[in-house]
Amino acid sequence: MYAKEIHIYYMQNTQNNKKPLVSFIITVYNLPVSMLIECIESVLALTLKKDEREIIIIDDGSEESPLQYLSAYLDSITYIRQPNKGLSMARNIGIQICNGKYIQFIDGDDYLIRVPYEHCLDIVRFDDPEIVMFNLTDNIKNAETAYDKNGPMDGATYMRHNNLKASACGYVFLRSLLIDLAFVPGIYHEDEDFTPRLLLKAERLYHTNAKAYFYRKRNNSIMHKIDKRKIVKRLDDMEATIVRLNTLKDSLPISEREALQRRVAQLTMDHLYNTIMLTRSKAHLEKRIQRLEEIGLFPLPNKNYTKKYTLFRRMINSKTGRAMMLRILPLIDKEA
Repeated sequence: MYAKEIHIYYMQNTQNNKKPLVSFIITVYNLPVSMLIECIESVLALTLKKDEREIIIIDDGSEESPLQYLSAYLDSITYIRQPNKGLSMARNIGIQICNGKYIQFIDGDDYLIRVPYEHCLDIVRFDDPEIVMFNLTDNIKNAETAYDKNGPMDGATYMRHNNLKASACGYVFLRSLLIDLAFVPGIYHEDEDFTPRLLLKAERLYHTNAKAYFYRKRNNSIMHKIDKRKIVKRLDDMEATIVRLNTLKDSLPISEREALQRRVAQLTMDHLYNTIMLTRSKAHLEKRIQRLEEIGLFPLPNKNYTKKYTLFRRMINSKTGRAMMLRILPLIDKEA
């Protein structure tokens, strides 16, 4: 489908037809080469033999290709360069060409933390999971030294009892789960759409407290952009994602429907929270609420999912509470 638009500049040398255990799909766009090398090194440091791992780098149209600086790694990587189409399309390319039994997404400016990630690999090797979920951290000093293991359970059970963290980098998963599932192109926060749908396919999910993935907070990331048009697009994309998941919910068996209902409620809360934080506009907030009300997504369900959700639901349901949140919401967020 995309073959005419991508260029494979280097493909790692494969000596046999053995399927790798894990395909690591690393997405890159205008990153310092030092960060990408640190990311690659974190994969190579794992106790995976060469034929057990596959490292695929998808360069999403960076202004300057980093390939010339990666000569030391050419026997270990597949490097693909495509016109800039966004993170979703980059990951979808990786999905199409990877050969591993499992997939792990990594953003090129992040890296895996070896010891806790080895714990996740042990679950992959010995427990036959479909998904292993772990924690992300921005503070390497806080990485745990003792790790738990919970499971197996189906994805719907996990979603019914946990506040889902949707980052697609926060789990390693069985490639065969995908079937017809892919990332929606051209939207912000595509993980919010992808992850719940993936989890609902899983019958053997494990989760662990291991902080196995280091992510960097960068000032030029999507979360930090203040362009008004991008803010509106971000909010519109989230609203569309919520509507898609809510529509899917109505066609599911009851246990899966309850799981997705919780996720839709959580995303709706987050959406209204972000509307307040990004616009600081009463008129914009009321407009979003009216649109959600018209499709049955407001008021928020009367559930006690978390303390933060319960407090937010009570306040957002009244105009007085909404006016108060426009002034003090950051304080609520810190205290909840």
